[in-house]
Amino acid sequence: MDKSKRTYETTFIVNASLDDAQVDSVIGRVQDTITKNGGSLEALNKWGRKRLSYSINKKTNGFYVNIEFQAPNTLLAILERSFQLDEMILRYLTIVLDPRAIAARAAAAVPAAAETPAAPVPTREPLFKETPEEKKS
Repeated sequence: MDKSKRTYETTFIVNASLDDAQVDSVIGRVQDTITKNGGSLEALNKWGRKRLSYSINKKTNGFYVNIEFQAPNTLLAILERSFQLDEMILRYLTIVLDPRAIAARAAAAVPAAAETPAAPVPTREPLFKETPEEKKS
């Protein structure tokens, strides 16, 4: 990992009244902004359409998107400016991820996957035994 880059996480809400192709184009523009200005994408999570807790610009639903990326700190001003100019993005929040939290998350994910063997599915006895007469009817 480059020392001049930090790991960031940004979550933004896209206008849910758009169709899927338009939502994908908004997400693509955000991804392009990150990659063209020296960032690299780590993860993209589309949380989907959800009801907002309160209305934003008279909208009650939004399409939530979460992106984790590495970038120099100069990218943040450019990214937030693009969020402000894009009328389809209702809200956004960008945070710096703590390197210790990232390391702990990575360490916890690896052993958990390695240690858990596939458990057999237990079979359960039926609550009531059927008699042959009940099966016929």
